[in-house]
Amino acid sequence: MGGKEMVPTLTQDQTEMIVLSVLSEGPSYGYAISKQIAARSEDTFRVGASQLYPLLTKLEKQGLVSTDWEEIKSAGADPDAPGRKRKWYRLSPKGERRLESRIAAHQRFTAIMNSFIAGPSGAAS
Repeated sequence: MGGKEMVPTLTQDQTEMIVLSVLSEGPSYGYAISKQIAARSEDTFRVGASQLYPLLTKLEKQGLVSTDWEEIKSAGADPDAPGRKRKWYRLSPKGERRLESRIAAHQRFTAIMNSFIAGPSGAAS
């Protein structure tokens, strides 16, 4: 086949699984989550702010992540001046269970797809 290589598109469930997976490694904030997804996928997957923040809000409302706020001040800032706020996300126990469920579903799906790729005899063509 000629032409360009197809770039995979993430479904909502896959994006959720990836975000929960990143958070399973420790608390993080939105921009860092986005950068980690891009880096780990070698820039194949990019989850921008318009997709990431609504998903994080949904995950928070569902109790899958908990949040904390941190005030950030630049190095030369006036110590009495207010800093900007950064929201940190942490995976909850309920989120850990959802991640396990998403991973299991993904593994089942991959196994089924691989059975078609391998062909009826089980050997790759």
